[in-house]
Amino acid sequence: MAGSTLTSQRAPDRWSSWQALDSGRLLLMSMAAMLVVAAFATTTIEVGNIHMRPALAFGGFIAFGELLRLALPGGREAAPIAMVGGLSYALLLTLPGRGGVPTAQDQSALLVIAVAAVGMAVGALPHVAAGRDAGLTGMCTRLIAIACVAFAFRPAVTNFLMPGHVSSLFKSGYVALGLITPLVLLGWLVDTVISALIRADDVRARFSVAIADEVRVQWPLGAAVGASVLITVLGAEIMGLYELAIFLGPLLVTQVAFRRYAGIRATYLQTVRSLARVTEVAGYVEGGHSNRVSWLAVAVGRELGMPEKELLKVEYAALMHDIGQLSLRDPIPGGATVQVSPADQARIAELGADVIADAGVLDDVAELVRCQSWPAIGHDPAPPLGSMIIRVANAFDDMVGASTDRERSQAALQCMRANPIEYNTRVVGALSEVAGRRLAWRL
Repeated sequence: MAGSTLTSQRAPDRWSSWQALDSGRLLLMSMAAMLVVAAFATTTIEVGNIHMRPALAFGGFIAFGELLRLALPGGREAAPIAMVGGLSYALLLTLPGRGGVPTAQDQSALLVIAVAAVGMAVGALPHVAAGRDAGLTGMCTRLIAIACVAFAFRPAVTNFLMPGHVSSLFKSGYVALGLITPLVLLGWLVDTVISALIRADDVRARFSVAIADEVRVQWPLGAAVGASVLITVLGAEIMGLYELAIFLGPLLVTQVAFRRYAGIRATYLQTVRSLARVTEVAGYVEGGHSNRVSWLAVAVGRELGMPEKELLKVEYAALMHDIGQLSLRDPIPGGATVQVSPADQARIAELGADVIADAGVLDDVAELVRCQSWPAIGHDPAPPLGSMIIRVANAFDDMVGASTDRERSQAALQCMRANPIEYNTRVVGALSEVAGRRLAWRL
């Protein structure tokens, strides 16, 4: 989701790209680099035994997939066509065009890694030439997933199946499905777990929450990739390399559908951001207030372990939490709703919720905005967690604004800690962690 605080840390909060590399990314890239070095060292020695046509065909397929990378919700990146090509080549039992001759014994896992690495590098070159991110982390993740499948599959076939029986054995669809399906699942799990580890570190989310979010977002695309790999592997012996061109059409259609879905999500957020800026342009709130409250609310929600689906609602609600101020005859000085009476706060929240509810598609968001004026204790029913987060984040920004003064931030936090009826103590505690990180990033 382009432009979302759910995507990653904001650009100004990063140092240079190399300084921002964390130990997890360095370890991931180091593992991928060692695999690539070993693969090229081996394939260079055994270059005479490489069957070039399949290697070039699948390498080109992978490169095409990397060229058409897909942006998923939350700023995630995927290359489903490249994954189909890499996993299919790793699980290929017979080389097309060779009469069904088994090749597990002469097409090693390291050759699969070398072909996948070259294909990914070639596919990334246009992105680099256009000034876009090379996507090194995503490529390393995919390469390791493909490598895990190749290392698990190739030795098993070579050691436990007689070469003369491989082709006939795999003419039985049940045997093929029974062996290949778990390995495709393994590749998807490796990709998902690594992505979750990197994302948890990037956005400071709990790993248990990050892995659940990754599974929820990735499984539809993973299912499409897995089905395509099964069809490609089982059809290779009959259709030969022509199947890559034939199956490319359905894969492109699937990718276009996912791309349009991600585009709609991105447009939705941009529309919400534009609507939220109306209060700033009209002079009702301080410039940047909505974005700061949104950032704080999402960060606090992550600190409390909220899943991404709920964080998206909190983000929308935090961006539009002050939209009800447009109904006021005279703007509140500085736009600080924390300074007005509880009755006025409730009226602003109610009017803002009505405006959002009129859209007909953001009812959950409207409810969060409606309940933001409710105290943490003593209201029946109790406000939702998202509303309590927005209330705390809004009060903090009303008192601190864009200032990075530590004493001012500590005073605001102390003020809220001293009023547990209005501000949930658990949420304030999470905010104190988030606010400290925010100040550190701005140094």
